Amino acid sequence: MNIRPLQDRIVVKRLEGESKTKGGIIIPDSAKEKPIQGKVVAVGNGKVLKDGKVRAVDVKVGDTILFGKYSGTEIKLDGEEHIILREDDVLAVTND
Repeated sequence: MNIRPLQDRIVVKRLEGESKTKGGIIIPDSAKEKPIQGKVVAVGNGKVLKDGKVRAVDVKVGDTILFGKYSGTEIKLDGEEHIILREDDVLAVTND
């Protein structure tokens, strides 16, 4: 994959959601919610501030992040679905 997001944008690959409940019930694909967790694939240079300085993005490639359910723009890269988010849409970085 060859993509370079601009400014404070981040390319994320969604992690797969659970296919079973804790009780063992299998959830069909049509009833699954979109996962709100993903792995960072690419990161832009950072946000350009009013004074012209660039503030670097806090996340880095390889981080696992949480983001809003309806955040970002979905795209397809190399046959796989990814999301382009702004840094403001990232809720947290998880420790794996």
